[in-house]
Parts: sequence; structure tokens; C-alpha cells
Amino acid sequence: MRHLSALLAGQRRRIGSRWRRLTCGRQALPVLGHLRCGDTYARLAAGFRIGIATAYRYIGEAVDRLAALAPTLEQAMTTVRKKAYVIPDGTVLPIDRIAADTPYYSGKHKRHGMNVQVLTDPFGRLLWASSALPGSTHDLTAARHHGIIAALTGAGLRCWADKAYQGAGGPVRVPFRGRHLKRWKHRHNTTHAKIRCLGEQAMATLKNWRLLRKLRCSTNRITDVVKAVLVLHHAST
Repeated sequence: MRHLSALLAGQRRRIGSRWRRLTCGRQALPVLGHLRCGDTYARLAAGFRIGIATAYRYIGEAVDRLAALAPTLEQAMTTVRKKAYVIPDGTVLPIDRIAADTPYYSGKHKRHGMNVQVLTDPFGRLLWASSALPGSTHDLTAARHHGIIAALTGAGLRCWADKAYQGAGGPVRVPFRGRHLKRWKHRHNTTHAKIRCLGEQAMATLKNWRLLRKLRCSTNRITDVVKAVLVLHHAST
């Protein structure tokens, strides 16, 4: 909250805002309530005695300010080069869309959502999150779209990924596929899973922000929401 309050105070000084219904510290509270707990604009407006439009504007302003501070893939690569290896992973964040919205429907997860790719270090810490793509996008397609595979190849880093990245090539290591595998391949898959599970833990940490469990905003805003959550997550660790 202190980190967000300082950012909002700097934003108000920059734009020359003279008076607001809520102070910077009070404005940070509904923002965190929205992102961390998934509270609606109507509930936050009633709790802080402001209009729904004002709550929407306050939260949107804070999310935009936070998203602007999120690391780019190039900046993340500077950090990644210092690591022994990196773990990429993808997830589909649920959204409230109807059956007619085909591009957002994930056949794998059987629900509508947005595909987000993340990079995690060997200790399970989130380093970077991508922009959101429609849920029907395959993880490997999304990774290539964002330039993740090319960036990791250029950095020359080892990369441990799940079966969704089969065929990525370069430094990406994936488990063996098939039911009837040789014993050494089973051992390889077991070791691979132990390394990759830290990436799953980092993804669970990201979804501790309840808003990401069921997004009801415009799909155009989801990228900024994810990046804002990433910045707050970095500020709290």
C-alpha cells in the first residue's frame, strides 16, 4: 500500500491535481481491494462513500500507472541472464464471455479466457508476464508471438518447459511424450517435473490475486491488470 500510495502521489504532482475526494493512501485501498480481493466497483464505491464512476476512475488510473512500470521482455532478459535456467509457463485466466466468443474459448481448459505467458526463475519467483492473448491461442504459439523463444535462444539459457512447448527448439527442454517409455525416459520426466513444479507454484502465487480468478472487465484491459499485479507482487517481495 505504501508503494502504491507513493506512485499515486507522484502521479498527482505530475498532472497537477489539486483536490481529490480520497487521499493517495485512501485511493490505494480500493485499488488493492479490487485487485487482491476481486471486490466490485459498486461495493468499493459504497464502502468508501464515492460514486461508482469515481471508483472506476481511481482504480483505472492506478492500474495504468502500475502497468507502465512492468518490466519488458528485454529488461527481463537482463535479469534472466544471471540465472542458471528459466521456467516458462502459460495459463488461461477465466473471463465472463458467452459461447459465441469463439476466439476466447480454450478447448484444453473448456472455458473462455485469456492466455498469459510468464517467466520464472529457478526459485519460483515471477520475473515477467506477457500481454494477454485470446484463450484459444496455444502456449507455443503465444510464446513465439511474444518473442520468448527467440529471446531465450539469443540469451543462450537453458529453459525447462512442459509438453505444451513441444517443438519449440533452441534451449527449450520438454519432457518425453508417450505411454510406453523406457526407464531412463521416465527418470528424465520425473526430474524434469521436479524442476518445473516451481513454475507452477509461481503461477499459483499470481492467482492468489482473486481478480485474476474471474475477470469481468474488457479484454482490452486484462493486459494492464496482469502487469499491475506483477508490479505489486514484486513490490511485496
